Amino acid sequence: MIAVACDHGGYTLKKEILKHLEKRGLAYKDFGCDSEAAVDYPIYARRVTDAITGGECERGILICGTGIGISIAANKVKGIRAALCTDCFTAEATRLHNDANILALGGRVVGPGLALKIVDTFLDTPFSQEERHKKRISMIEE
Repeated sequence: MIAVACDHGGYTLKKEILKHLEKRGLAYKDFGCDSEAAVDYPIYARRVTDAITGGECERGILICGTGIGISIAANKVKGIRAALCTDCFTAEATRLHNDANILALGGRVVGPGLALKIVDTFLDTPFSQEERHKKRISMIEE
């Protein structure tokens, strides 16, 4: 199960991502927002982080205007490793090396075509399970 949320700056891209997840047959929960009316991104980041830390969802996708604020808000929560990605290489690397559980995107930074490729890369790449990466994640979690 994938938790998805955005603020007003990510609303348009979120709609495209949800359509894409449906086409792929992937289960998701939409935690808002539901329009381009201004909202505060920490609220939506928290909804997704709570769904992941509570076990309701395995991974998340968060979108705001740049992806920066919403990723910072998510990373304040213990057990969350949110990665702001602007290309497929970083999406793959953060899964392989960091076992990131949230993908953050900038709705005003990355166009929908690239964003969907980044989403696919993030969702389809497993954690490498390499000891050096496990050690680093443990250090982050401490």
